[in-house]
Amino acid sequence: MVINRRKFIQSSALAGAGIALTNTKINASTGDSNSNVPKSKVNIGIIGSGFRGQSHIDLLLNRKDCEVIAVADIDSRMIERTKSIFKKYNKKQPTYYTSGPHDYKKLLELKELDAVMIATPWRWHSVQSIDAMKAGKYVGTEVCGAFSLDECWQLVNTHEETGTHLFFLENVCYRRDVMAIMNMVNKGLFGQLIHLEGGYQHDLRAVKFNDGEKAYGGGVEFGEKAFHEAKWRTQHSVKRNGDLYPTHGLGPVAQMIDINRGNRFLYLTSMSSKALGLHDYIVKHPKGGKSHPNANIDFKLGDVVTTMIKCVNGESITLFHDTNLPRPYSLGFRVQGTDGIWMDVNKSLLLNGKTEEHKWTVADDWLKKYDHPYWKENEQKAVGAGHGGMDWFLVDEFVNCVKENKKPPIDVYDAASWLSITPLSEQSIALGSSSVSVPDFTRGKWIDG
Repeated sequence: MVINRRKFIQSSALAGAGIALTNTKINASTGDSNSNVPKSKVNIGIIGSGFRGQSHIDLLLNRKDCEVIAVADIDSRMIERTKSIFKKYNKKQPTYYTSGPHDYKKLLELKELDAVMIATPWRWHSVQSIDAMKAGKYVGTEVCGAFSLDECWQLVNTHEETGTHLFFLENVCYRRDVMAIMNMVNKGLFGQLIHLEGGYQHDLRAVKFNDGEKAYGGGVEFGEKAFHEAKWRTQHSVKRNGDLYPTHGLGPVAQMIDINRGNRFLYLTSMSSKALGLHDYIVKHPKGGKSHPNANIDFKLGDVVTTMIKCVNGESITLFHDTNLPRPYSLGFRVQGTDGIWMDVNKSLLLNGKTEEHKWTVADDWLKKYDHPYWKENEQKAVGAGHGGMDWFLVDEFVNCVKENKKPPIDVYDAASWLSITPLSEQSIALGSSSVSVPDFTRGKWIDG
């Protein structure tokens, strides 16, 4: 059975904190759990214990229904940080796998391991997800953009061949205002949706450059001389030109219009601006300058990449990628339908017949009124969790799905569809912003709704 947003359960209360999002929260297929009796406690492994992996570990160790029994990482500083988290919770140290980038495969051989969470650099996500599915481990993988369409198909094919689930860990789908707006969409307050927007608009020129003891160039340095994400993330701006990180902006709006559940992406076209932001930053930075070696690098990534997507049911989506210029953080959500519009950049909305015509109304009261039951019931548990609390809900949903071996609310078909925007945007830009088709990774299953 498929539950999409139009069949969203309108309940104002949930029976228990652990009810899965697949039933009452975001549009997801359900009914795919196997006949096994749900586990009361599960064993989880972490592949990649950088800052993101450590955030997951911290939340997992604060639960009684799971244990982190294994961690794989090649960075000794991150391993030491991870060990301190276990000490903080007075928990038994896990088995560590640190002997090179492929040592995680030994972690996957642990028979007692139920699931893994993958938080490594982007190029490892799909490789490790595929290996984990083949090993029969329930997979939670962090987000990024794919490197090829073939990579996306490999994820889908491996899931279908093994029957092992992949949960795409897009935390923004659990953001409080996003879930309230989803609630409003499901209740018809915006009418029929027409146009949606989102993006990753975040000044990342400095990336992560300080480990608390030593500064690493303030963003001017990247690669081996840098720290944490700057070791690998900036290199994508050197080599690639496309929407490199589409899923934060795309995931929530894709769910609002039932992508892969009665709707799908049809084609897209992308355009990139010129690339000056990183060069300008390096030249003007106190640790940089015109003579700095990195001032001579020809960055390929346009400072602002804009992608427009057409959907089978007629909706349009605009995505933005903007990480190399000075700006405030914003995912730039816009949800617009026949009866109203919401925009997160000004935290305002207009609802036909319910708010003043032709004027923005501050959205706060409406978001409180339609606050999602999942958030209302569990907000105290989420206090202090990352990204304004949304990370608690992401981890909670993941653990609950693992316990029941249940199809996740954000599944492998969503992962493939959202990940594919990156290589398709690169292709469109290379072809002079020509439109390119988005594959149907469901192989026609989307049409069943």
